[in-house]
Amino acid sequence: MLGLVAASCGGVETRLCAELAAPAVERGWRLAVTLTPTAAHWLAATGELDRLRALSDLEVRSEPRRPGQPRPHPDPEVFLFAPATAGSVAKLALGIADNQALTVLGDAVGEHGVTIVVGYQVRDSRFRHPAWRGHLDALAAAGVRARRLPVDEPWTGVLDLLP
Repeated sequence: MLGLVAASCGGVETRLCAELAAPAVERGWRLAVTLTPTAAHWLAATGELDRLRALSDLEVRSEPRRPGQPRPHPDPEVFLFAPATAGSVAKLALGIADNQALTVLGDAVGEHGVTIVVGYQVRDSRFRHPAWRGHLDALAAAGVRARRLPVDEPWTGVLDLLP
């Protein structure tokens, strides 16, 4: 089971299914998908949300469940957070869980036996921000593997970081 988590980066509305979700399924992963609310809106607006739903037998989540509702996903042992924004990487590093996607990931960071891979999409200027390196270092210290997603190449390469 692969917990596929995505934020609202440029390209999520056209590249998530084609370059991450479908290739992951082709590699044998069962998907448990959680989106940030904005990513869910973007995917719904382009029709890609329906395509994403067709790739999984589980509910595609973007909202928390209500009290008394059953959990829609089993706990994955492997997560891929891609694409991830600079803001979502910072929040994950700081333990801020202000949406369902970051809650799912935040609960998994540091868990024994759980692998988390983050494929982030940021501008070059982000690397000059004084806090950026610290965010990546904090995640690495918790065992999170991170790689920048190339703008002009397929994102599929980040799947090679999965066990």
